[in-house]
Amino acid sequence: MMRSVRRTLVVVLSSLALLAPAAAAHAAVPADKPAVLSSWTQPTTTSTNAWNAARVDQGRWADYHFDWSTDYCSSSPDNPLGFDFTLACWHHDFGYRNYKAIGQFPANKDRVDSMFYADLKRKCATYSAALQPACYSLAWTYYQAVHILGSLDAVQRADLERAALLKAHAG
Repeated sequence: MMRSVRRTLVVVLSSLALLAPAAAAHAAVPADKPAVLSSWTQPTTTSTNAWNAARVDQGRWADYHFDWSTDYCSSSPDNPLGFDFTLACWHHDFGYRNYKAIGQFPANKDRVDSMFYADLKRKCATYSAALQPACYSLAWTYYQAVHILGSLDAVQRADLERAALLKAHAG
């Protein structure tokens, strides 16, 4: 009888010992979620490239429960005047949504907005020199809308028309 109890106890403790490291490792992943989020929301090319690689391979980051959803540039055009701002808007949504989810949005909003502007400027740099002034004008407008007013909904038709004039003069 004693031997049976001892054997059962050994089996139970062995099972728990096998499960404990896995549980501890799993618990450690969310603990560094703010650090990972911070590393992906810096206004640098390296940070944006790391976020984009993770975006393409979201399954690898499933344990972090990141919110990858996006409405791109909200109600403002995603491709104003043909300039493709979709990825920059997605990155910005990612920062806003995930910092809000962990209760750290106010402390990180300015940096996420700066990251957005840096992403937009990098996109503008891919266009010809003749088109860049119009793109940079729109990038500044989009940045100001989120930075000051908190939303791209604030982009006005006049802002788009002003950039369109710059683009027309370039061509």
